[in-house]
Amino acid sequence: MEIDEEVITSRIYIIRGIKVMIDRDLALLYGVETRELNQAVRRNLKRFPEDFMFQMNAEDLENWKSQIVISNREKMGIRHHPLVFTEQGVAMLSSVLNSEQAIAVNIQIIRVFTRLRHLLESHTEILQKLEELSKKGLKHDNQIILIFEYLKQLEKAKQEDLDFKAKRRIGYKRNDQE
Repeated sequence: MEIDEEVITSRIYIIRGIKVMIDRDLALLYGVETRELNQAVRRNLKRFPEDFMFQMNAEDLENWKSQIVISNREKMGIRHHPLVFTEQGVAMLSSVLNSEQAIAVNIQIIRVFTRLRHLLESHTEILQKLEELSKKGLKHDNQIILIFEYLKQLEKAKQEDLDFKAKRRIGYKRNDQE
């Protein structure tokens, strides 16, 4: 069963500064009920230390709700604070949920987490290089600013020209000019 990468990515949240997935989202992807997933985890708690899985507290729950743009007044059908799983916790779930679908989906999820980590690393590298450039004190700052100003003026002139051409003309129109 192949799941679209965007579906998985949209279910990865940042809670306590860590990329995690929520128990109910994982259960949905694995094709099991949330209570089944949580039961399997609780039967194997030794496999899930706190850096693999933890239960949301009230503050975490509010933070999560704000990430998914849901009113804080809505309970979303949640009776208990959800369990959340880090990348390592998701990997461990494949040993607890021993179905073909769980294993296949788990592989996809781990690949998405890995891609996100690599993406973050490349952005960090770019930010470091930008910081190095800013520390060097570029001599051409004023010239670069001037170029950007010219580009803005050019873009503004193009937009004004387009707006002028798009305006409806007032006055008498001959049939051969329409």
